[in-house]
Amino acid sequence: MTTIVFPGQGSQTEGMAKDFNDNFEIARLTFEEIEDITKINIRKIIFENEENKLNLTQFTQICIFATSYVIFKTYFSETNSNLNNINIMMGHSLGEYTALACSNKINLKDCSLILKKRGELMNNAVKSNETGMVALIGKDSNYVQKIINDNNLNLEIANDNSPIQLVLSGNLNDINKSKKLFLENNIKKFVLLNVSAAFHSKYMLDAQKILSNEIENLVFVENNINIISNFDGEIYNNNSLIKKNLQNQMANKVNWTKSIKQLENIGEKKIIEIGPNKVLSGLIKRISNKFDIISINQISDIN
Repeated sequence: MTTIVFPGQGSQTEGMAKDFNDNFEIARLTFEEIEDITKINIRKIIFENEENKLNLTQFTQICIFATSYVIFKTYFSETNSNLNNINIMMGHSLGEYTALACSNKINLKDCSLILKKRGELMNNAVKSNETGMVALIGKDSNYVQKIINDNNLNLEIANDNSPIQLVLSGNLNDINKSKKLFLENNIKKFVLLNVSAAFHSKYMLDAQKILSNEIENLVFVENNINIISNFDGEIYNNNSLIKKNLQNQMANKVNWTKSIKQLENIGEKKIIEIGPNKVLSGLIKRISNKFDIISINQISDIN
């Protein structure tokens, strides 16, 4: 069986999926459908990136989702693939929503509108330039959490991406003050991220409450595809539990390392990453060497 994974924010690149749009009618029609639903000129943002809109959270999320969904629809159409061969779908942060749409657990309209809302809420959750995120390279989550606890740092692990890569969220002053401490404690790299706020942390609680009400109204469809939740890294097919976890996702840690370990534990062998770039493929290889990983983000990858 096969697992499909979908990327999150940070994977965006100007011109992503343009080759699909230019060469496949299904890609053009799918882009057009999402644009009609959201009333956002997604392709103009992706292909031209005027005023750097592609990197503004309120647009980034819907653009990455649209790209991943377009590539997914084109790939399955062109290769005559069957969802019956897919055991699990999962995604990183906003990629979890892509997984829900591609697995047909929620419909395209609902997913497009909820992600438009999510991007707006996360973009406006806190004042700009007050909070942020930093990537730490070199140690695992237990090691970093001990540093946080021992030094009473007002920082949270936002993404547990691999045994050697984490992302922290917090107030920018607190993040900057912590740099010397982390580097003195064997963290190899301390890299500030170009994001508008401290995602997957307490700073998102108010936005999460608003989005939770929107998620509560989503209609989920029963099927045989399992979902691994970002919230706790567990495998689910119970839609009420998938929904509950999704409602808690925005203000809590993305448990990516644990999620991939779950695939290893159940003996999954093949992973397909669908969407812009190959960020997740790189992370997965750092977590485990037991998977055959394929990345599909341009036409040549389909073959």
